[in-house]
Amino acid sequence: MKIATLNINSVNARLPLLLKWLRQNAPDVLLLQEIKTQYNDFPFFEINASGYQAKAVGQKGYNGVAILAKQNISVRSENLPKFEYDEARYLETQINDIIISSVYMPNGNPVGSANYKKKLAFMDAFYRHAFELKKQHNKIIFGGDFNVIAGTNDVYNPSLFAQDALFQKEVKDRLCALQYLGYYDAYRALHPSSFGYTYWDYGTLAFQNDFGLRIDYLMCSPFMAEKLITCEPDKSLRAEEKPSDHTALIATFDI
Repeated sequence: MKIATLNINSVNARLPLLLKWLRQNAPDVLLLQEIKTQYNDFPFFEINASGYQAKAVGQKGYNGVAILAKQNISVRSENLPKFEYDEARYLETQINDIIISSVYMPNGNPVGSANYKKKLAFMDAFYRHAFELKKQHNKIIFGGDFNVIAGTNDVYNPSLFAQDALFQKEVKDRLCALQYLGYYDAYRALHPSSFGYTYWDYGTLAFQNDFGLRIDYLMCSPFMAEKLITCEPDKSLRAEEKPSDHTALIATFDI
């Protein structure tokens, strides 16, 4: 089973690129973030014609998450429980007997702002939900843009991000707490020290110089982690014409 996650940075602006990537890579499931469109403007027809079902939670102009799958998708939740802000950042589904969620955590900058408070509130609500979910299910995958730089080998120059919301101790501690619950960072489980960047800024020749960040994750329950075979970012997608500033992270499981 091949599962991928991608911050698409506008699904309609990058629809031809998305359809091309689906044809070439044929994931069983693709999690999208920042679709930047309302539900009625989501390209369901084109995606269905490519052999995928799609579920989406949209928001005009920004945010928004979606899940594409070759098999039937059952929606469990279109919002993160007990997160007080009305934003399209979480979609939880069931595909066969696996709980699969697309997650778009707030950026949080600048530190100390209302945006930062929202980021911490989302991560706290996410932790509580992940805790409850794990008590009821053993096949769980959370994937998406977490907007967290977990460690110094997840950013090209740690000193430049010392004051960035993505790299604050209380943010990193919240991601670590999720792992203490028993969820595995799929990429780090297989690559303890590699960079594995998934994001490069559009400016300053960041991609060409590999000035990247690893901020997109696939987090797995223990059962799913035992079935994990591979997990790699697809840098070729970021090298396409007019790409997202993120690239896809792809994992395969022996299921």
